[in-house]
Amino acid sequence: MSGATAATYEWLYREFTDDEDSTWLYAGFVQSMSPEEALQRINVTPGTPCESGFGVAAYAARGGTVLIEHGWAGIIFHKVGLLSAGTAAAAVCATLNSDGFAYCVDGQLITAFGLYGYCFRDGGDPDRLQVDVGDLGLPVDDEKPQFAGNPVSSALALAERATGVHLSRARYAGLALVGSTDHLAPYR
Repeated sequence: MSGATAATYEWLYREFTDDEDSTWLYAGFVQSMSPEEALQRINVTPGTPCESGFGVAAYAARGGTVLIEHGWAGIIFHKVGLLSAGTAAAAVCATLNSDGFAYCVDGQLITAFGLYGYCFRDGGDPDRLQVDVGDLGLPVDDEKPQFAGNPVSSALALAERATGVHLSRARYAGLALVGSTDHLAPYR
């Protein structure tokens, strides 16, 4: 298991947060998978032009691949089960409209919850990551939703802990495979 902390991914959170503290980030961590295969699983062809500006970037990372979506549809988040077939995958969604964490193993949802509503978690083993959730400072009170200051960096660290996939700043600054999502619903 990884020892990632919220500080490990503060830089990525900041990369997708504006000066008014509005965040728009969809990220997926896929264990033991190449960037090419990860994109193929979600029907994104590397090298296709992103005419609308919407697409997915796949970064080779230690232990697998990290996907970052540029767009508003949440394709990575909604296809995390598909990404996990034969392996494990975790996805984080943090936008003005929604937020969440999902973890799947071999196509099966293990746990999913809102970043401010762990008490509403679901999945086949919804408490599997509870120790890490608490260790990372995400709210775990089962009585009511709680509003933590910034759960996004912690959720990204949880994705690393769950999958063992680590994206460094250097890898993020390097080359990524990018493909358009223009052909995918709801963009088309």
